[in-house]
Amino acid sequence: MSQELKDKAVAHLRALENRDWKAARAMCAETTTVWHNDGKGEQSIEENIAGMEEQIESIELMRYAITRQFSQPGEVLQQHVVHVATTNGMRGEVHAAVYFRFDDKGLITRIEEYANFIPAGQDN
Repeated sequence: MSQELKDKAVAHLRALENRDWKAARAMCAETTTVWHNDGKGEQSIEENIAGMEEQIESIELMRYAITRQFSQPGEVLQQHVVHVATTNGMRGEVHAAVYFRFDDKGLITRIEEYANFIPAGQDN
């Protein structure tokens, strides 16, 4: 079950990369909440995905590179780097640690993301 949840966390991110909002949403429970360390508080999964949809036109490339994953029953903690390129030429990376909580059906019920954007050419 541990590897299955790790795979589900990665599949969720791959759906976001591919702009497959329906697939990403289908991997989540109806009451899924999302929190980011941006000071804006919690949002529903619908609000989170809608926000990504609104910004995606300026994104030329978004690719998640998984650095490591840890899991225990019902939870996955992973570290990854999101490589981002925008249509106006900006390049950079988002270094993140993300927590996924799952229900007994294997659906995501909580996402917490601690992230830091680093523009290309700057040291980590």
